[in-house]
Amino acid sequence: MLSEITTKLQEKTLRFLESPQKMLVNGEWVAAKDAQTCPTVNPANGTVIAEIPIASAEDVDQAVKAARTVFEQEWKYTAPAEKAQLMWTLADLMERDKQVLMELECLDNGKPLEKAAYDVDSAIAHFRYYAGWPTKIEGNTLPVAGNRMAFTRREALGVVGLIVPWNFPIMMAAWKLAPALACGNTCILKPAEQTPLTALYLGKLVTEAGFPAGVVNVVTGPGLPTGEAICAHMDVDKVSFTGSTAVGRRIMETAAKSNLKKVSLELGGKSPNVIMKDADLEQVLESVHWCSFYNSGQECTLGSRLYIQKEIYDQVLEGLIQKASQLTIGNGLENPDLGPMISEQQLHRVSEYIVKGKEEGAELLLGGARVEGALADGYFLPPTIFAHQNDELSIAKEEIFGPVAAVSSFDNLEEIIHRANNTPYGLAAAIWSRDLKQAYHFANEVKAGTIWINGYDMFDAAVPFGGFKESGMGKEMGKSAIDLYTQEKAIWTAL
Repeated sequence: MLSEITTKLQEKTLRFLESPQKMLVNGEWVAAKDAQTCPTVNPANGTVIAEIPIASAEDVDQAVKAARTVFEQEWKYTAPAEKAQLMWTLADLMERDKQVLMELECLDNGKPLEKAAYDVDSAIAHFRYYAGWPTKIEGNTLPVAGNRMAFTRREALGVVGLIVPWNFPIMMAAWKLAPALACGNTCILKPAEQTPLTALYLGKLVTEAGFPAGVVNVVTGPGLPTGEAICAHMDVDKVSFTGSTAVGRRIMETAAKSNLKKVSLELGGKSPNVIMKDADLEQVLESVHWCSFYNSGQECTLGSRLYIQKEIYDQVLEGLIQKASQLTIGNGLENPDLGPMISEQQLHRVSEYIVKGKEEGAELLLGGARVEGALADGYFLPPTIFAHQNDELSIAKEEIFGPVAAVSSFDNLEEIIHRANNTPYGLAAAIWSRDLKQAYHFANEVKAGTIWINGYDMFDAAVPFGGFKESGMGKEMGKSAIDLYTQEKAIWTAL
């Protein structure tokens, strides 16, 4: 099954792929106890890359027991500086094997090699950023009345479950694993069943870096049974999940029914990307197609609601169509602009939205049909652009998670603030304008966790990220993530 790609992969990548894929539990590589597996598929051609274990509730329980034991007996007593050094060593190993991680991400997820490089670099940057935190998590002394003293300390939660999506597998694993480790937790990492390979390889590097057995466990499998077993486990202290809003709700329900474990969620979005008439149009036209179609539209912050002020509507729309039609599509290892959808199921789901868009009266301006010919075996869909003036359309209201942009015009700033907020989501938004007064007014009034001004998809490990409303709860990245993975204790002394 690897014969078509062996000439394009590093020897180390091939050796990893040719080995039986197992889970990392308590420092050992193990198969599922019931020997159940599922395939992970290359979305560029539909071929099976490897068979992956499906962790049952029993497998998850073994991982949790290992994580609990090492937490109580060793990890919580490990010096902060030693934890920092382990994380820095892991980042160095990821840098050493960057090409391997890139190639695995391309095969498993389908994303172009250059985009995979960005993801791996981001993951490395997160481990290096959070490697600085173990020695800096502090408490406070507090002024209290009487002959008493009160102070606080921040402590690790204990065992945390980290459930990662398929659209940015290695990056999202780092967003969760790095702060969880920095805060002194032990971890159960579950990648999406569609894209487990980089998480499993990361497990190899964790072992090589010298982390104690059980500090990081990697279990594989779908939401049922694996994800549910993590969320329902009575000895898991917290679950961090990135994925759909619907699944996020189920995770909260499961957590509430078990031990009321803490939950943080980074969920869906329908982000408005607003272009004012005074925007730098050269800058806009260099970016707008990426805002609309990056990662083949499989991105929670995608600017899939594109609003253009009437005075420049035709000009920007024409530029978007031209730029989008020039984007190359293909196998990620060939480094095109866009890769495939993650699966046949996702391709079908997005295609149904395209049908809805036409049926509900939107004007299809570009794309809309599956790519055939040499790419027919893969799950490819070209950039698709609809024009409309009805924000109640399905394509304008619902998260599609594919390369589909709904473009509309507007008259003035107050109108577009209202329309931007007319959504159950609140993950991100952007405005392009030379007038910073109106840009900051937009930023202050729009209900979203991240606002970009004259740019899009700007991220840094030091800057918090997370949504409002149905886009989630809790902030990943930056100092905010330290709050997600610690709990505050107050200690009183009568003097």
